[in-house]
Formats: sequence, C-alpha cells, structure tokens
Amino acid sequence: MLQEIFGVNSHIRAVADGYAEAGYLAVAPETFARVRSDVDFGYTPDEIRQGAALKAEVEALPAPGVLQDIQAAVLFAARAGKVGMVGYCWGGLLTWRAAEKLDGLSAAVTYYGGGMTVGDEPSRRPRVPVMSHFGIKDPHIPVDGARRFGQLQPQVEVHLYEADHGFNCDQRGSFNAGAAKTALERSLFHFKKYLA
Repeated sequence: MLQEIFGVNSHIRAVADGYAEAGYLAVAPETFARVRSDVDFGYTPDEIRQGAALKAEVEALPAPGVLQDIQAAVLFAARAGKVGMVGYCWGGLLTWRAAEKLDGLSAAVTYYGGGMTVGDEPSRRPRVPVMSHFGIKDPHIPVDGARRFGQLQPQVEVHLYEADHGFNCDQRGSFNAGAAKTALERSLFHFKKYLA
C-alpha cells in the first residue's frame, strides 16, 4: 500500500487495517524514508506544502530511488503469497510505475494517481492487471486526462466517479462515502481475481 504525500498517516494506517481485516498482509512502506522518516501529516494547507516538498525531494533522487524501497516491500510481502499493490495520489503514480518496472507484483490498483495522466506516464506498459479510480471533479487530474488515459491504456480497468481528489479519505472534506465504498468493492474484487 503506497501513501499519498502525507506519509504513513492515520488514514493510510486505517486503510491498511481494512485490507488486513479483508484477509491480506498489508504493508505500507514509508516512501519518504530516504529524505525523512516518520512523516505523519494531516491535511492542512501547510502540511500539503510540506508533503509536496518531500515528494519533490524524493522524485529528484537518482534512479531507481524510491522504487527500490518499494521493490523491497514487494519482496517482503511475496513471502506470504501473490502481491497486489494499491496506491493513493502520489502512491497511485508510484503504483503505476511499479506495475511496469518491478518484479513480484500480480495486480495493482491506483486511486487518483497524480501524474499518471500526463507526460510520458500514459505510455507505460504495465506487466500486471491494473485498475484505476479517478474522480471527475478532481481539480488536479482533469477528467479529460483520465478519459484519455483510459483510451491509451485499454487493458487498464478505469473507473470514473462523481467525486473529487482524495474521495477515499474520510479525514478530508473531499471524502465521498459512496464512491469510496464502490471503489473498495471493485478493488477487492480485482485483488481476489488476480491474487487467488
């Protein structure tokens, strides 16, 4: 499970607990660890700025950078069986990259993957089945970009929701209970299908 720019905070820990309750080994690596550990931000404007700055630092690291940490988490989780990865916002982008580059994955799910729909990202070729969730009211990922992503990636199961960015996080004003519930049901079905 890959975090947003807020670290492995209470929301990510709660989501990990939910996947554990569904019967999965849930691992949430600190993807900021190469620049700062124990990041646990909330959702204030200042914390958003701090998280964005940390993301920029991590993204500026020489390759493979954070992907080697994610690969280590995948290899750890693989001891328990097939591995699925789910990521939120920046974690969604990292999950998208991992689906193409990392060994040991069997399925991936992205939620409002920031950056997935722009630049060279839509041209990636994932090696595992991917499901992606986007909100059509997301100001950070225009719906036209999400639709174009789906056209460029016909093998990716793309779902659009009447929701905003961060619709899965019940600690944010953009939380959309209906969209979150439907996306989780679809994600669990995706993992059941490909991790069995």
